[in-house]
Amino acid sequence: MGNFALVGIGGAIGAMLRYALTLVPFGTSFPFATFLANVIGAFAIGLISGLSTKGFLSNQATLLLKTGVCGGFTTFSTFSLESTGFIEDGAYGLAAIYVVSSIISCFVGVALGELLSRQLA
Repeated sequence: MGNFALVGIGGAIGAMLRYALTLVPFGTSFPFATFLANVIGAFAIGLISGLSTKGFLSNQATLLLKTGVCGGFTTFSTFSLESTGFIEDGAYGLAAIYVVSSIISCFVGVALGELLSRQLA
């Protein structure tokens, strides 16, 4: 039961952090809050994974941070909904920019997080 509590607590923290991003007034129709949540989450999960692999984080801390916080913070379902909305609205260019930039940025985020974890280890 303790592991479920860790994931739940982490998920609540991640969800609240994600909500906080939606309160930032970006002033554009581009979904920067979702984009940033995914990029920051990708970096964080890379860092957490790398630190965990090197033994710097316990299994419980990894569960709390990776599954809980990152799971609650990242927004792939929202990303998918927003992308579909752009397509339905005929904003194909914006949809393409959003999808491609999100995917590339998240891959880079994971790689940078893992690289930083190696430097810290």
